[in-house]
Amino acid sequence: MKVILKKDVRGTGKAGDVVKVSDGFARNKLIPSGEAVEATKQNIRAIEKEKALRAEQEAEEKAEAEAAAEKLKEKNIVIKAKTGEGGKLFGSITNKDIAEAIQEQAGMEIDKKKIELAEPIKSVGSFTVKIKLHTAVTAEVSLIVTEK
Repeated sequence: MKVILKKDVRGTGKAGDVVKVSDGFARNKLIPSGEAVEATKQNIRAIEKEKALRAEQEAEEKAEAEAAAEKLKEKNIVIKAKTGEGGKLFGSITNKDIAEAIQEQAGMEIDKKKIELAEPIKSVGSFTVKIKLHTAVTAEVSLIVTEK
């Protein structure tokens, strides 16, 4: 029997796949649990429409992320922090601090989890920070840490 998977099924396929499974597996497990529907022409057309809409939405999100990356590339984000002798910071600059600075200076809300720091920033200077805006789009932001 051919079925369309609504969810990822281990050992069978991913959501949206049309797969051939045994009749018993389909009737006793997949269909009653809501993990699949029978692959009729109408259901196949509905899944194809859904895939097209999802692809269109994904392309739109990627375009927005690319535009945001270009906007961030032009900006220099400045963070002022308390320092001790030799330009060492008291504490360090965290992802949260960077996200707040971007919000204030660039007007863009960035989730702190999307900011990738190789190591904490503990000194005054200029740094390049990577921000993952989308699965395929990464922006590099110029970050300048100065004394208060």
